[in-house]
Amino acid sequence: MSKMHLEKNRLKNPLVHCITNYVTVNDVANMLIACGGAPIMADEAAEVEEMTAICDALVLNIGTLNERTVDSMMLAGRKASELGHPVVLDPVGAGATKLRTETALKLIKEIPMAVIRGNISEIMTLYHGTGSTKGVDASIGDTVTEDNLDEKISLARGLSKNTGAVVAITGAIDIIADGTAAYIVRNGHPMMSKVSGTGCMLTAVIASYVSANPEEMAGACATAIAAMGLSGEIAYERLMKSGGGPSTYRSFIIDAMGNMTSTELEGGMKIEVR
Repeated sequence: MSKMHLEKNRLKNPLVHCITNYVTVNDVANMLIACGGAPIMADEAAEVEEMTAICDALVLNIGTLNERTVDSMMLAGRKASELGHPVVLDPVGAGATKLRTETALKLIKEIPMAVIRGNISEIMTLYHGTGSTKGVDASIGDTVTEDNLDEKISLARGLSKNTGAVVAITGAIDIIADGTAAYIVRNGHPMMSKVSGTGCMLTAVIASYVSANPEEMAGACATAIAAMGLSGEIAYERLMKSGGGPSTYRSFIIDAMGNMTSTELEGGMKIEVR
C-alpha cells in the first residue's frame, strides 16, 4: 500500500496551500516539491479563501503565530472544509503559551481536521486542554518509548475520537491513529532534530499524501512519515561520506525525498500495524 501512496502522490501532484512558519517556509516549499506535491504560501486574509479554493489541501502551522494569521487560518480552514479539502494542523508549541494553546484548541473546535500532527507534548495539550512544552519541542518527560507505547497509542486514539482527525504523534517513535487502526513508524535519525523545520516539512508532506490518497488517510499519513524518516536515514549516510554538517544534512534530506523510488520506500520503511 505504501508504494501506491507514493505513486498516487507523484501522479496527482497535489497543490498544497500552506499558512505556515516563516522560519521554515522555504524548506517546506522545497520539500513539498521534492515529495511530489506543489506549494502555495499565502497568509493574507484578503486572499486566503480564494487561494485555498484552487488548492487540493491546506496546512495550518502555528509555529510563528500572530493575531493576523489566526484570522487567515480560520478563513482558509472554513473554506477548505466547505470544499472538502483535507486540512492538516501542526500545533507547534501548543502548551508553551496561552495564545498557542487557545488558538490550537479553537482551530480543532471550529475546523474539521483531516490530520493533526505534533510532538507528544503538543498532542497531550490538545487532548487535555492544557499542558507544557520545552519551547516548541516535546518535554523530556513526555517522550514516547517502547515501555509507554500502548498508553500513547490510546492518547492518539482518544484525540482522534474527539476530533475525527487522524492523529500523528512524531518523535523517535511515531504513532499514527484513527478510529480503526494504529500504525507505529520507526524510521528516522536523531540528527533530524538538529535541523530546524523537519517537522514543518513533514506536515506539508502529510498534507500532500492524504490529499492524493483520501480513501486511506491514516495509511497515507503513516507512509508520508516513513518516507520522511527514511529520507533522514539516507541523508545521514550520505552526510557521513561528505563531511558536511547540519545545513548540508537539511539539503540531503530534501534530495533523498526527491530521489526516492517506490521500491526504495517499500524496502526501507519500518511500519507496524497495531
